[in-house]
Amino acid sequence: MLMALIAQQQALAWSLLLLAGISDALDGWMARRAGGGSSWGARLDPLADKLLLAAPLIWLATHQTLPLWAVWLLLAREMLISGWRRDADDGAPASRWGKAKTVLQFTSLLLLLWPETWGPEPLILSLQQLGWWLFWPSLLLALHSAVGYLKPGRSRPHHH
Repeated sequence: MLMALIAQQQALAWSLLLLAGISDALDGWMARRAGGGSSWGARLDPLADKLLLAAPLIWLATHQTLPLWAVWLLLAREMLISGWRRDADDGAPASRWGKAKTVLQFTSLLLLLWPETWGPEPLILSLQQLGWWLFWPSLLLALHSAVGYLKPGRSRPHHH
């Protein structure tokens, strides 16, 4: 996806992002239907989400569509939670707030990356602006869910 963005292949990048998001949602749905998946799945799925979302976020920051400080804050949160999850016995599956954050971020990115050839300019600008506005509540949800993961009472990672 990042290569498509760099090559200015917006439609391809957008399609790859959508395909990856659908694949991620189907994988989670199938894991829940199969009995909840494994602790490895609980660790790897959020990591895959982060890798999926990091590249377009960084690309949007380098193009000054999103402020760099906000993207770095979000990525720092993701690394903190990933490190914490790595040591959790159950993989610390995503919370309700964490899942909502991922859906909102994903929607925001799809709108921000909407290809400029897919409609009249006023529509595209409106979609991209909506994506920009959706990014901010996704950042707040990210910070809120991080506090939820790390607050006392949540199962703590155990070091072996």
